[in-house]
Amino acid sequence: MELRHILEHQEHIRLDERAAFSDESQGRLFPEEIADDDVRTAYQRDTDRIVHCKSFRRLMHKTQVFLSPEGDHYRTRMTHTIEVSRIARTVARALNLNEDLTEAIAMGHDLGHTPFGHAGEGALSECLGKPFYHNEQSLRVVDVLEKNGEGLNLTYEVRMGILGHTGEHIPETLEGQIVRYCDRFAYVNHDIDDAIRGGILSNEDIPKSISRVLGTIHSERVNSLTCDLINTSRESGVIQLSQEVDIALQELRSFLFEKVYRNPIAKGQENKAQSMLKRLYDYYFNNPHALPPDFQPQMSFDGLERIVCDYIAGMTDHYAIDKYTELFIPMGWHTRG
Repeated sequence: MELRHILEHQEHIRLDERAAFSDESQGRLFPEEIADDDVRTAYQRDTDRIVHCKSFRRLMHKTQVFLSPEGDHYRTRMTHTIEVSRIARTVARALNLNEDLTEAIAMGHDLGHTPFGHAGEGALSECLGKPFYHNEQSLRVVDVLEKNGEGLNLTYEVRMGILGHTGEHIPETLEGQIVRYCDRFAYVNHDIDDAIRGGILSNEDIPKSISRVLGTIHSERVNSLTCDLINTSRESGVIQLSQEVDIALQELRSFLFEKVYRNPIAKGQENKAQSMLKRLYDYYFNNPHALPPDFQPQMSFDGLERIVCDYIAGMTDHYAIDKYTELFIPMGWHTRG
């Protein structure tokens, strides 16, 4: 028996009957022939495609909360993605669900995030005249934009998990629902950590009603949320938190919106970032010939507005600054000789 078939068979032996089995996937956008010597299951293959794609590598230079922070220990979209993956895999393993599917969804969930975090999302929403949602863009990245317009051709379950990690769409798989929760677990806690590092918060600022339920330090809060999701889901058969912990998590998110996400110190540069991205958008919309060659063919069927949005959304923070500087900031005169 081929190794891939052994792995698929083992899933049926060890995983819960409600798990998403890799040999029962609803398939890919475009059917593929599987090589006889391929040792990976479908979801393992999806993770590899995501981790090796260009959009994934760019996550290391994209803002999480703080714009261009000075210091090596602030989170980026890359570190956030890794943290989500680790928490989600812990939950999936404890519930006997498919860790490989969980990892693939977690690794791909933020591929469509803009430069400068949610400030970039807001800027593109203004440019398009309609909401820009990073989860929808993440799906577009894996379906259309990667591999020079070919897309990664991922499985249905991974694609819908990426789309449903936030927003109105709820993933059909329990693994996708786990990532949806663990994304929140990760960002509320590491955003607190970064805010403390930046001198905006201290642990003592967190309301006692929240600390009493979730704990007083980073590791306690992550552990409380993770264990509660495991225990409550195991007892109820539904991926969910207990009422007490869910209320504490919502209170913590509200606290962060008030003290961090809308904090004038933490967000003092966002207006500049948004103005910069909007000016870049206007420039490329009016000068489509300046777009990179690999974006040119897509204009005929996706439209200029959409393609310019794709280009801007894919930029890292530093690349956006560099392009803005190149296009709009006068350069010093250098004589030859």
